Amino acid sequence: MPLAMIVGALFCHKLNALEEMSGNMIAPSLIFLMLFITCCRVDIKRMRFTPLYLWLLAIQLLGSVAVWFALSKFDIVVAQGAMVCVLAPIAMAAVVIGGMLGADIEIMAVYTLACHVITAFAAPFVLHLAGGNNCSLAMILSRVAPLLVMPFVAGQFCRLVLKPVGRWVVEHNYLSFYVWLVSLVVIIGRTTSFILSRGKTEYRSEVILAAVSLLICLCQFAVGHVLGRKYGDRAAGGQMLGQKNTVLAVWMAQSFLNPLSSVAPTAYIVWQNLVNSWQLYIAERKGRGK
Repeated sequence: MPLAMIVGALFCHKLNALEEMSGNMIAPSLIFLMLFITCCRVDIKRMRFTPLYLWLLAIQLLGSVAVWFALSKFDIVVAQGAMVCVLAPIAMAAVVIGGMLGADIEIMAVYTLACHVITAFAAPFVLHLAGGNNCSLAMILSRVAPLLVMPFVAGQFCRLVLKPVGRWVVEHNYLSFYVWLVSLVVIIGRTTSFILSRGKTEYRSEVILAAVSLLICLCQFAVGHVLGRKYGDRAAGGQMLGQKNTVLAVWMAQSFLNPLSSVAPTAYIVWQNLVNSWQLYIAERKGRGK
């Protein structure tokens, strides 16, 4: 994963140009494929509700408002960036990383669907509070619904109807991680290109936004781990609260808030993938008995 981020940063302008030529469809297509592979493993019969969901949603929604009020007294733009980093729902790739860390993917799949729907309803109100006046439920659902519903439906169809295909996908589910690495190269390329395009005129604000997003990232993973351990799944808790749908977060910041605030969720992409790299490294060492 660090190598993928380095490659994305080095070839950022070419990757950004390639993504624009595709109509910004490369990253969504890779995310769809990655989620499809994971959803083939999800057993609907094992899906269940856990009180952990309520804790995580409360922290996400109430925490975003609390962060806004706490920081808006000092810097509106920093407050907007920090708020979006907390408000953003779970990353769609979190199920993939969670599965590699030993998390219950059925629990994470249910939360991924519920979290995005609830965020779509809550985000217009929270963004309005922070100065975003044009956000609506339909606008957010249009961004997330296709990548939420379609991979799940396709995965369950293969699992229940095209069973040979479903079994093959399940047997080769490790491919989802490599698809994620390719998508990470593209996402980091776009992220780096965006940061470089802003120039040095707002350097101080960008550094502060990046630092605040790092603090929020570490806190959310830590709190998620604590809550997850309480309910028997530390890895799931950390991923569900710490790994964010930063693509959606960047879009919300650029579309409805001060565009500079999008530097915070943009930097969050790097921080959360560094955290995940470390977690996967530790999990691999433990798996080898070191």
